[in-house]
Amino acid sequence: MNTNMEKLLHYVWRHRMFPDSGLRTEEGENLDIIDTGLPNMHAGPDFFNAKVKVGGQLWVGNVELHERASDWYRHRHDTNAAYDNVVLHVCGTVDHEARTLSGRLLPQVRLEVPTEVNRRYEELLAEETYPPCHRAIPHIDTLTAASWLSALTAERLEEKTVRTNAWLERTGGDWERVFFITLARSFGFGVNAEAFEQWAAELPLGAVAKHRDDRFQVEAFFLGGAGLLTDDMVAPERRDNYFIRLQKEYTYLTHKFSLTPMAGTAWRFLRMRPQNFPHVRLAQLVDLYHSRRLDLSRLLEARKPSDFHALLSASVTPYWETHYCFGRESQRKQKALQATSIDLLVINAAAPLIFAYGRAHMDEALCERAFELLEHTRAEKNFITRSWEAAGLKATSAAESQALIRLRHHYCDRKDCLRCRFGAAYLAGKRKNHQLSNI
Repeated sequence: MNTNMEKLLHYVWRHRMFPDSGLRTEEGENLDIIDTGLPNMHAGPDFFNAKVKVGGQLWVGNVELHERASDWYRHRHDTNAAYDNVVLHVCGTVDHEARTLSGRLLPQVRLEVPTEVNRRYEELLAEETYPPCHRAIPHIDTLTAASWLSALTAERLEEKTVRTNAWLERTGGDWERVFFITLARSFGFGVNAEAFEQWAAELPLGAVAKHRDDRFQVEAFFLGGAGLLTDDMVAPERRDNYFIRLQKEYTYLTHKFSLTPMAGTAWRFLRMRPQNFPHVRLAQLVDLYHSRRLDLSRLLEARKPSDFHALLSASVTPYWETHYCFGRESQRKQKALQATSIDLLVINAAAPLIFAYGRAHMDEALCERAFELLEHTRAEKNFITRSWEAAGLKATSAAESQALIRLRHHYCDRKDCLRCRFGAAYLAGKRKNHQLSNI
């Protein structure tokens, strides 16, 4: 079975890309399509509540589509009562009759895909340049682009809400802990995201909270729990006095709270810029936690991007100003979080968590604030956004760059052009004010 062709048949049927009159069933009866029905995204017939007239008789029910009529039996619909309410079988090729479980013979119609639509669809599937619809982007109506990007931003936030809800379930609904885990994951800045998430999930925050006023002890908790204070993670010649002090403090805390560190080998250092070393990022998290800026209430009170920048601006202790890891001194540098890094924390942690919290508490104002926060935060710069900009679509905010990331991962990479509004514009050959004839 050609899955892509069946998807295209769905697209043609859904968008009524067939003649309004003159249709006939394979049995020769006149066929009028009054309503193509509602697409079904779950198990069962492809379209619900369609309205068709077959030989002048009105039928209201479901529609099933297949590349070949014989697929009805290949998929065993003839033995499934869920398909008894099908009133029309739409096929690319009619090579067999189709009967329901009750034995009723279904009317069938052969659906022809318009030649130009089929050609453009094949071009999209075969295109190796990213984005595949790059030739059509300059011609897409501004309103179409804006509305699609807005919808994709919502999808992106909903996607991240699923992750938040999963952590809420694992933590027994502890929003404070979920906030800590979410922010920590973002501190991995991609490369060490999984390691930071694991570290935050395993860190006994209840024990750390008892020593929150002592920055040195918090640092021992954080670095020790990350597995970075073990002898096998630091060569003997690099075990300086600060390392030894932290190691001794963590040993004391381990005995007091029965702590178990994660494996230090989970952290990645290869081809990483020193400012992204986990030691530095953990030292910055120590600052945020010790200063009590990692409280959910403070996140929910913040409104403007400047509020979040003030909340998430982190620095390090004097030792880390001259070190990126233990025992290797470097030129003194404050190592405060840069504005672009804080933007990423807002994009990947603050906005999604505010949105998820709003969803959970049915607070639309919070959900809207998450959108507005992304709209007023600078767009990310990466391969995805640069590719779209080269095609003629420049992200002007984090909301739009997040939309383009969603588009890449869930539509372009999956060649799901038929569900993309840009793909639809390409297939239809539409321009801003007139038809596209030679995209």
